[in-house]
Amino acid sequence: MMERADFAEKPLLLGQKTILRPFGPGDAERMMRILAESEVRRLTGSAANDEEASAPMSADEEERIKSWYAGRNDQSDRLDLAVADRESGELVGEVVFNEYDENAGSVNFRILIGSAGRGKGLGTEAVPLFLKYGFEKLGLHRITLEVFSFNPRAERVYVKSGFVLEGVKREDFRYNGEYVDTKIYGMLRSDYERIAGSE
Repeated sequence: MMERADFAEKPLLLGQKTILRPFGPGDAERMMRILAESEVRRLTGSAANDEEASAPMSADEEERIKSWYAGRNDQSDRLDLAVADRESGELVGEVVFNEYDENAGSVNFRILIGSAGRGKGLGTEAVPLFLKYGFEKLGLHRITLEVFSFNPRAERVYVKSGFVLEGVKREDFRYNGEYVDTKIYGMLRSDYERIAGSE
């Protein structure tokens, strides 16, 4: 059996443009604003149409979000890190490893970047930075993700980082009454090592 990945440690990972760091005081408020963005709601599947995506958050939703981010550093079965712009220090999103399967050494990966962090290459740098930690420090064997077909920008970043398309859940999501495919990508440790060895 593989050695269990240690998610209790919340590292600080430095890139040239980004900082991946543990969530701290005040981050919940900033994440709440990011999660309220209509584009974020659409791309994460948090809304089923444009009207829902642009609707204000309820007080209950805001409280849930505050509570959620206040407890991120206490989780030992997953890793949630804030993505910050290294130049400004501004929190622009998050990266997450969750749904850990100890037997397979596998996790689900997701990244979320708000409008303030887009178009700067922050996500493009954050993805391989986080993957490196997953494979080299956590000892993972496999990292998977899902992305909606109406998010080609994210898909390009995933492919550039070395993810391989493994399947498509056809018409798995519905937005504004239109059915959308969900694409499933994966990266094995052997994929990562091949990419790392060629750099």
